[in-house]
Amino acid sequence: MSNPIPLKGPELVDCAKANAGEGVGIAAERCGYGQDVTTFQTALKQACADIGVNVEAIADLITPQQRVMTQGGLSISPDTSSDL
Repeated sequence: MSNPIPLKGPELVDCAKANAGEGVGIAAERCGYGQDVTTFQTALKQACADIGVNVEAIADLITPQQRVMTQGGLSISPDTSSDL
């Protein structure tokens, strides 16, 4: 769901982080910037700088936990049920 008013500050960072895995275009739209990706990226960098976070690209907001969830994890189990 996109926001009708462009988000600013911590709200923008939260929205961008939640949508970072979808790509910059989708994140920009959902954060209220429509197709204006350049303005979205500028506002996001400023919002992150304001809270002391250095972000060069939206992918920097994707946590390792989010990456594992989207890529799938590693299943570790014994070879047979008798090798517990």
